[in-house]
Amino acid sequence: MEDNADDEVLTLRALKKNNIRNEVVIARDGSEALDYLFGTGVHADRDLTVMPQIILPDLKLPKVDGFEVLHRVRSNEAIKLLPVV
Repeated sequence: MEDNADDEVLTLRALKKNNIRNEVVIARDGSEALDYLFGTGVHADRDLTVMPQIILPDLKLPKVDGFEVLHRVRSNEAIKLLPVV
């Protein structure tokens, strides 16, 4: 989850440089991140059996901040064990 284009580019570059080729899904704000994780809103048709391997949240996200995203993740039995860095 990232709202700063420069930080996004740096993160993607670091992943590529370290040969991490997993699909990267970027949410521009906390609301979009929650929609993706819980399969709601614009992500209502997403296959919820395929979950991220790791979540890299920006704590100062617009709409819903990264702390609230983390709280919602940890409060949900289905995804509470997802690694958040």
